[in-house]
Amino acid sequence: MNDTSTRRYRPRTRLIHAGQRRSRFGETSEAIYLTQGFVYPDAEAAAARFKGDLPEGEEGFIYARYGNPTVAMFEDRIAALEEAEAAFATASGMAAVNAALMCQLKAGDHVVSARALFGSCSYIIETLLPRFGIAVTMVDGTDLTQWQGAVRPETRTCFLETPSNPTLEIIDLAAVAGIVHSVGATLVVDNVFATPMFQRPLELGADIVVYSATKHIDGQGRCLGGVVLGTERFIRDEFEPYVKHTGPALSPFNAWVMLKGLETLALRAHAQTDGAEALVRWLDGAAGLSQVIYPGLASHPQHDLAAAQMERPGTMLALEIADGQAGAFRFLNALRLIRISNNLGDAKSLVTHPTTTTHQRLTEEARLGLGITPGLVRLSVGLEDPEDLREDLDSALAAV
Repeated sequence: MNDTSTRRYRPRTRLIHAGQRRSRFGETSEAIYLTQGFVYPDAEAAAARFKGDLPEGEEGFIYARYGNPTVAMFEDRIAALEEAEAAFATASGMAAVNAALMCQLKAGDHVVSARALFGSCSYIIETLLPRFGIAVTMVDGTDLTQWQGAVRPETRTCFLETPSNPTLEIIDLAAVAGIVHSVGATLVVDNVFATPMFQRPLELGADIVVYSATKHIDGQGRCLGGVVLGTERFIRDEFEPYVKHTGPALSPFNAWVMLKGLETLALRAHAQTDGAEALVRWLDGAAGLSQVIYPGLASHPQHDLAAAQMERPGTMLALEIADGQAGAFRFLNALRLIRISNNLGDAKSLVTHPTTTTHQRLTEEARLGLGITPGLVRLSVGLEDPEDLREDLDSALAAV
């Protein structure tokens, strides 16, 4: 149950206070209820709790795979931030994506997905779903005519990420939601690059939002986690039973880490975006680069849409390094402050080469079709001084 008492507050305040469950000790910081089981005062109470027959306003936990007080605090806090009816946390971001899709689907259903996806999301959509008799149509996410032509009466759900990983493609959420809803389907949006601070998919028409909490929400490279947000009906009737019986539950300790991350999410996301914008101004047109991809640049193909749909352009950018993979590797190996890692959204600036890491399982043709060229590198801007980052990038570009 969401803590509605915080709804009148602004997002930064909700990130600190929403969902709090204090014990009789009145602790300031959230307690870690590191338990997998719960006891009952009597057999009648156990039966009532399993049946869900509890007095109004009373909570009852059964087993940590079903729910836990610390995990519930995290779920309530992010639901309050997004102004979603409900949320359910998972063990990882990919567990969230998989469960958000699979809990809705059965053999004979049809799914439409944007083609520009993170490698593991692409695996679920293009490899896993067809194994279960689910038809899939892939579209260019920025082309609304392709979405219109792809949906059909048996379309059950649609999936996209915007900005996309790693080429930062921006998809018109309101327009796609209208197309999807015209056939009675649901729209699932992976909002991890934008963060809940800079884009609100539910307000733009999405039905379900998924996050890898491992990224900006934790923000310090500590724990895996994921979360799915939607209506009370979807979370309780479709998503929660699937997760309860298949087991991708979030650890209470990881949930506590995510709660601490939420307290500083707004400050970190804005500071990291400040750094990204400063770097982009310097990188745009720099020697050794053939392209800088960032939604905040006027040269971005969907710049106007990004400005309308997102509060700020975010912490992520992509660089096209001259001389292809050889040039990209020289660039990466010359960096001293920015470290090579496939994680993102961290307080530390991180860089990766998608062709050989996050998207290596795709065919060369598929990668090139998505704009993932051998010279492309993805940069997640952290909290370091932008001038130190600029100097590190400058010396690495000199090596190209």
